[in-house]
Amino acid sequence: MDINIGEKIKELRKKQGMSIAELAEKSELSSGLISQIERNIVTPSIVSLWKIARSLQVSVGYFFDEDNQDITNPVVTKNTRKRIMASNNNAIYELLSPDLNRKIEFLYITIKPGDYSSKDFVVHEGEKCGIVIKGRLMVKMKDREYILEEGDSIYFDSTIPHKYINIGDEVCESVWAMTPPSF
Repeated sequence: MDINIGEKIKELRKKQGMSIAELAEKSELSSGLISQIERNIVTPSIVSLWKIARSLQVSVGYFFDEDNQDITNPVVTKNTRKRIMASNNNAIYELLSPDLNRKIEFLYITIKPGDYSSKDFVVHEGEKCGIVIKGRLMVKMKDREYILEEGDSIYFDSTIPHKYINIGDEVCESVWAMTPPSF
């Protein structure tokens, strides 16, 4: 099932009586970009989606909720993971919990060689920890860089500006837990 993020943004913006220009100003994005996202011409980057969500006073997860389905099965099989594709890069975020309505966010992230989680540094409240399952990953923070090999893990405060870069020759696969959820 495809999730129409643009339509959800437009619907929420209008419900709050906000113009495209007002949302653009609050989110520090251009009016043109907001318009293109709402018309599904452009898929927002994760950073842009965080800015829009913050401006509309919702979590990023709001845009991915599927009509509050009743989920009674706690198991998420490999073939039923919900995928979040980030624009402007090849990072794939797969949800390892049934939905985004949890106290902890649990993600499987796949990044192609030379690619990154986001172009800009990301900052959000909470804590984050991750482990590299396959490949090599640089966790770049404001003033430091950490190289993680297969089996290495890291734990840090999410208020420190950060991003991930695959510095290896193969796809990097990693598992991350964040609290509180940032999607």
